[in-house]
Amino acid sequence: MATRPGPLTEWPWQCMGSFKYLVLAPAALHTAHRVVTKGWGDMSLAYAAILPALLLRMIHNQIWISLSRHQTARRKHIIVDRGLEFDQVDRESSWDDQIIFNGLFFYLAYAAVPNVSRMPVWITEGAIITALLHIGPVEFLYYWFHRALHHHFLYSRYHSHHHASIVTEPITSVIHPFAEHVVYFLLFSIPMMTPIFMGCGSVLAVVLYITYIDFMNNMGHCNFELVPKHIFHVFPALKYLMYTPSFHSLHHTQFRTNYSLFMPFYDYIYNTMDSSTDELYERTLKGTEETPDLVHLTHMTNLRSTYHLRVGIASIASRPSESPVWYMWMIWPVAWLSMVLAWVYGSSAFVIESLTLKKFKMQTWAIPRYNFHYGLIWQRESINSLIEKAILDADGRGVRVLSLGLLNQAWWPYLYHIIPYLYLLLHDT
Repeated sequence: MATRPGPLTEWPWQCMGSFKYLVLAPAALHTAHRVVTKGWGDMSLAYAAILPALLLRMIHNQIWISLSRHQTARRKHIIVDRGLEFDQVDRESSWDDQIIFNGLFFYLAYAAVPNVSRMPVWITEGAIITALLHIGPVEFLYYWFHRALHHHFLYSRYHSHHHASIVTEPITSVIHPFAEHVVYFLLFSIPMMTPIFMGCGSVLAVVLYITYIDFMNNMGHCNFELVPKHIFHVFPALKYLMYTPSFHSLHHTQFRTNYSLFMPFYDYIYNTMDSSTDELYERTLKGTEETPDLVHLTHMTNLRSTYHLRVGIASIASRPSESPVWYMWMIWPVAWLSMVLAWVYGSSAFVIESLTLKKFKMQTWAIPRYNFHYGLIWQRESINSLIEKAILDADGRGVRVLSLGLLNQAWWPYLYHIIPYLYLLLHDT
């Protein structure tokens, strides 16, 4: 919440809690009624694409959340070396509000703008207009609107809600008061609606533009650097057309620099580029391999345990395993697929959590195997190899203490060729 919340701070459906998706029910029922009465053939492509596009946005954002939390646990290319606060986790749990609002916006546009219902799949001319309108008016207007939001009057009433997150995650990008989101949607509607009014709009151009916005928003709010340096060597002008997580992280720590949306050239023009941007980018990209004091080596238990990893879906991971949510069955295929991929391609333990207690650093590593793997005789050699590799890796990195969790302990009698390494590791402490 902003320090002094202004009008239209809360979302209209905030009081609905987990039932907020019911605001899309009229549109979904209308779609179902049209399919039943008139069939799929009577439905325009633009109308049929709305719900799948919203679902794809949810998946896209969740992928970024999972990627970010995994990389943050590894901590190799971390930008701001601070932990997340519980208040931030709670505040950012409503990141899907903007997707609901986006869906309502599209349904209203479909009903109010005749050209929307007649949009084809693709028109190159319209896509070029969309790109030019973003590079020009959108980036320019956003830059000055963003600077205005940092004026003490608007900052205290609205934008301070976003800046409460010093250590950003990808989804921090959409955590704003409702009034801010209204302005952002009006701004981003310029490149989408202008070609439609001109008669050259297309469904794919709209979907790609929204995907671009989500991608850049999520990427720029990561708390780790992932943009490779060689891209800027091959295309030097790209530094003016694409920001990096380091660039935007400085905006969240310095507040008065790096105001641009995705293209930093306005910060260069108006002399608001932070002087330490390049140095922070170079240092973060180089990274440092953190050595934990304690490593707890565990493994996955069952498919449901996948949901309770920090890299998973926060709304499920925050609940006890005995209290499943109603939509868990919908993502069961994803959990099953992750198990198969871990089984086939998992060649080493991976970091799933990092904790710091004062100066004492702890990590949890997981063997990419599940409970049932430990009961398969033909998996014994593979699991032994994974555990041995993890112990040797911990020893090589200077870990002081390593503990075995779950069935790794039960397999102690079988790990006869690992015992000397584990003894030396523990003996050194």
